[in-house]
Amino acid sequence: MRYLGNKTRMLSNIDYVLQDNQVQGHIFCDLFAGSGSVGDYFKGKYSIVANDFLFSMNIINRAKLENGHIPSFDMFRNIYHTDPFTYFNEKTYIMDSQYFIANNYSPLGSRQFFTSENAIKIDGIRIEIEELYKNLIFDIKERNFLLASLLESVMGISNTTGTYEAFLKTWDKRAFKSLCIEPLNFINTDEVNVVDNVVYNIDSNELIRKINGDILYIDPPYTITEYDSAYHLLESIAKYDYPDIAGVTGRRKNKKQKTKYTKKECVLENFEDLFRQAQFKHILVSYSTQGLVSIDSIVSIARRFAVNNEVKVYEFPYKEYKNINSSKKSMNLKEVIIYFEKNIDIIRSPLNYTGSKYGIFNELLKVMPKHISTFVDVMGGAFNVGVNIIAEHIVYNELLPHTFQIINLLLNEDKKYIINKIECIIKEYNLQKCNKNMYLKLRNDYNTSKDIFKLFVLHMYCFQNQMRFNNKLEFNSPVGNCSYNNTLAERIYSFYPKTNSICFLNYSYANIKFQEYDKDSVFYFDPPYFITNATYNDGKRGFIGWNADEETKLLEYITELHLHGYKFILSNVLYHNDSSNYILIEWIKTHHFNIKYIDNVGSKNSRNEVVIYNFDWRYI
Repeated sequence: MRYLGNKTRMLSNIDYVLQDNQVQGHIFCDLFAGSGSVGDYFKGKYSIVANDFLFSMNIINRAKLENGHIPSFDMFRNIYHTDPFTYFNEKTYIMDSQYFIANNYSPLGSRQFFTSENAIKIDGIRIEIEELYKNLIFDIKERNFLLASLLESVMGISNTTGTYEAFLKTWDKRAFKSLCIEPLNFINTDEVNVVDNVVYNIDSNELIRKINGDILYIDPPYTITEYDSAYHLLESIAKYDYPDIAGVTGRRKNKKQKTKYTKKECVLENFEDLFRQAQFKHILVSYSTQGLVSIDSIVSIARRFAVNNEVKVYEFPYKEYKNINSSKKSMNLKEVIIYFEKNIDIIRSPLNYTGSKYGIFNELLKVMPKHISTFVDVMGGAFNVGVNIIAEHIVYNELLPHTFQIINLLLNEDKKYIINKIECIIKEYNLQKCNKNMYLKLRNDYNTSKDIFKLFVLHMYCFQNQMRFNNKLEFNSPVGNCSYNNTLAERIYSFYPKTNSICFLNYSYANIKFQEYDKDSVFYFDPPYFITNATYNDGKRGFIGWNADEETKLLEYITELHLHGYKFILSNVLYHNDSSNYILIEWIKTHHFNIKYIDNVGSKNSRNEVVIYNFDWRYI
């Protein structure tokens, strides 16, 4: 199929990269599937998730991935005693006012994408396919296969250089061939489980937030060519929706929003977004050495998300496609495949903390903007969010001094030294689950010495890991049924931020001067939820409590941040049991902020977590 960026000639190279890296997996996603050659090639080996922005390519991908063989067309054969291809090719169609292609894209419509005879045949076949489908003579898979076959056959008799950005002023000899609809060219196989294959037709950066798998193949546009314009005629044949058209070529007026991958200034931030959101272990990117951005710039971003920052680049000679706007290019064009294994592990803080966002981190991640310069974890707590964010810089801020000291210790002290100190304290006090006497001895010693290591150990053994203090700032949590174990030790060893550049602050949120940060910064707020019960913020522990006044002050600060053009994300709850956060609800309505609902957080409560934010990642 003559399609811009078709990867038929690269299939063996893609396979080579997978084998060279001993890639294993079950789900393969072709995120920019185009004419479906990649998914078709791998459909016998993996379950395929395919996506393309164009509806016409969606139909072609469905036809290739929903079938191991040409459909049987049993109902049609029983009625018409022939196969549909023979039927359509032998039938003569009479043009009428409904024939959209003939009336607009042939000499009958003062354009010459097709001869009049072929245009009439295209209309006749397209209309009848839909009628037979509506009359239940074709099922949906048969309808899609026939429509895909028509689209592919049409390209063979088009009077163009390959795309539909323009028609040729003189007729190409291929245009005089009579349209003959042939079965779609695809791989026949008994090995494919078509039920497991899924095909989408949405924006790639939107889809990546909804899917997961093992292998992600990214083959975006490399140039300024807009595919919806280049293949507008195929879109009209596929949809057959009688669109408003304009211009010499009759392009569709109601075009989709242009892909950001054809705008040089947007390409890298979209790659960053894909890499950040991808819940896939193995990522392959096809790009060209003459693409809108350099290979090195893509690799630089990929390293930030790769395990051990390791990225491989494979180069292959490739023949350049030239459209009507192409100039003479170098003979050194190469197709490049970038491969890396993504670090998809979610780091869990060793500090067990009330309200931890570890369990919903992936949901928080989905609302992040495409590019993050500095991520400010304003109320960092146990640091389960900021430690997992990949950005240029991370700021960890925490007001509570004890929490701040423990996180600062965990991230800046040698891990072996930390483990050794912890185990020595445990041994010295003979600490065990529910061992009240020795626990109280350690607690008393901490309240005298204020040794941060002793506080951390107390936290491991206290009731429900609650860091409670009295008004004298003496630790007073009773002994619990928790303890130090190998899992906790592993969490200490692996507690490293995914972003190397990190700043530690021990401020109130109100003392953070947001104006000192650039507008690509993101400020994340995770305050106490004043309609729930949190012992460490009830105002009886030596620290300021969290109530309606404090909630209002925080929202006023966030409003000021918003009015200055900064991005924020706020975690909170709107309802809990019989309580409602009317202050927050009214604030959201007043400013028309976005809400993402995360339902039924935790198995022992009925609160509904929400994420509130003031931007739309799709348009920034």
